Amino acid sequence: MSPTTTLRRTAGAGALLLALAACSAGPGSTGTGTPAATASSASPDSPTPSPAAPPDPLAAATGLPGDPVDVTTALDVPWGLAVMPDGTALVTLRDQARVVQVGPGTLAQVAAPGEDGSVPDVSPDGEGGLLGIALSPEFGTDGHVFLYQTAREDNRVVRYTFTPGRLTDPVPVLTGIPKNSTHNGGRLAFGPDDMLYVGTGDAQDRPAAQDVSSLGGKILRVLPDGSVPADNPFPGSATWSYGHRNPQGFGWDSAGRLIASEFGQDTYDELNVIQPGGNYGWPEVEGPGDGGGRFVAPVQTWTTDEASPSGVAVTPDAVYVAALAGRRLWRVPLNPDGPTGRPDAYLDGTLGRLRTVEVGPDGSLWVLTSNTFRGEPRPGDDRLVTVPLL
Repeated sequence: MSPTTTLRRTAGAGALLLALAACSAGPGSTGTGTPAATASSASPDSPTPSPAAPPDPLAAATGLPGDPVDVTTALDVPWGLAVMPDGTALVTLRDQARVVQVGPGTLAQVAAPGEDGSVPDVSPDGEGGLLGIALSPEFGTDGHVFLYQTAREDNRVVRYTFTPGRLTDPVPVLTGIPKNSTHNGGRLAFGPDDMLYVGTGDAQDRPAAQDVSSLGGKILRVLPDGSVPADNPFPGSATWSYGHRNPQGFGWDSAGRLIASEFGQDTYDELNVIQPGGNYGWPEVEGPGDGGGRFVAPVQTWTTDEASPSGVAVTPDAVYVAALAGRRLWRVPLNPDGPTGRPDAYLDGTLGRLRTVEVGPDGSLWVLTSNTFRGEPRPGDDRLVTVPLL
């Protein structure tokens, strides 16, 4: 039995209870990894331990996934994950509108300017709420954290300043993204060009995905202040690519190619290599096919029960895709021309629904489960696990 940290919802104003619980790596886990360290009951203002500088993650992130080991358990609908320079991570809790800082031996609420320390101006509804998170490329000097949040009228990207245990100074940088109970997109990431990329869903307005002037059904590319880069494919538009139903994850390979996952409707989920100005076909095409050359065809498809692909992590030799309905981690081999070869499934049914995967500070994969939403929660769910690459 290994001690793990927990975070649970309590009655009244969404307060958080920090506690210790003794539990194993979780039902169904095949892992017998080393125990996770215990965490202290840190307040939002308490300093967070800073581990020694981690190795270069991409230098180690090759090989095949091993057995998962818990980092943190009992997270309520976790969604986004951003790895910090000190080896911990910031995790968004979608329905609670909170950010927590987690890591081996670390679990603390990050106070924000909203009620009871929550992130302000978040209106959780269906698939909306507090979603993606990304750190500024200059995080070490400017401390900027970007959050994708569902507000009362829209989805928006808001910049905050992080100081130990606290988010302050909210500044909306991109507003007016269509919202609905489903198809809200939500993934944020900075590319190798230091631009901010934003995945948006069609918000149940299918024609919007084909309208480059709409912010819905797109991958958007903006400067950190939200302004439109001069070299975007459509002058004056934040649109980088369009014809997306609900893109959920993206990352870049060593050649600088943007690789993105996308929820299908009833038949096919997709993995795409994104071209600037590319039209990915929704709602006219789902899955294979290029519409007679009008659309960019996906490089990989799955049936919707095999995948429902969400977060993506890219390493030098593969793309890892977290699958929700598929309840597995897909590994798609990479070659110099892009994703190729037969995908292999790992963690098949071991952890349940998988929402997010990132390269962790030690070169392993850090994976967030999503069983407290549309899943079958097990003792300890939801959890952040580390998956070594052997």
